[in-house]
Amino acid sequence: MKEIVVISGKGGTGKTSIVASFAALADRKVLADCDVDAADLHLVLNPRIERRQDFSGGKKATIRADECIACDRCIEECRFEAISYPENSDTPQVNHISCEGCGVCARVCPVEAVSFEPVVNGEWYVSSTNHGPMVHARLGIAEGNSGKLVTLIRQEARSIAEKEGLNYIIVDGSPGIGCPVIASITGADLVLVVTEPTLSGRHDLLRVADLASYFRIPTLVCVNKWDLNPEITGQIEEEAESHGVKAAGRIRYDRAITEAQIMKTSVVEYTGGAVSGDIRAVWQNVVYALG
Repeated sequence: MKEIVVISGKGGTGKTSIVASFAALADRKVLADCDVDAADLHLVLNPRIERRQDFSGGKKATIRADECIACDRCIEECRFEAISYPENSDTPQVNHISCEGCGVCARVCPVEAVSFEPVVNGEWYVSSTNHGPMVHARLGIAEGNSGKLVTLIRQEARSIAEKEGLNYIIVDGSPGIGCPVIASITGADLVLVVTEPTLSGRHDLLRVADLASYFRIPTLVCVNKWDLNPEITGQIEEEAESHGVKAAGRIRYDRAITEAQIMKTSVVEYTGGAVSGDIRAVWQNVVYALG
């Protein structure tokens, strides 16, 4: 069983469309959408939810009005300005959107009138798709701890793969280099970085490549829409090579990718054109790199 994580330096590079096509091309796999802050793999694969469960990744404060003495210590100590007096109220209240769950208010309250309990931050799902099982999630509005949720999703996907004897875990990872990305790639067998032929794409690729190198994970790069700027594409591939990142292939610009998204299907299923051949070649190079 091999785990492949597709990530990018920023959002909008096309990694989700590529993951959807990998789902159609791979044999015996489980899919994991670990871009939990802005999950959209479900928009392409149209999963059917079979199991759902609440996710609690942290705690938040609540002030018990009947016990509060209005000493204002919690307001003074809250660095996030999450506690204030509502209009026409003699008791301060916690704004749960602003609350970061640090627990300082509960520590400083002289009468212990602050509850600090786990809260539900979102939901995670195990679903079925036309290409096999899929684990995905949705965070609530202004909720955090997405790194914990990513880890949970990967663990569930691995459990399914081991139970069913599957060949691949294909992960749609988070963009950037923050906590969700670290949680997405740690312990993976291969990282595929999807980038664009722009100066910002080049910069973001190198940041992500350095992150993967730190965790000693074999890394490939794929330049999407390469034909919009062949010169920058060549520079990206050369610079990536100097950082130990090999090219997995190039994918040309094609409106069929957007059309496939609208039709809720993968590119390789939607069209047999040249762009489909590009993606198939990238997948073959990924499989070859996995050994």
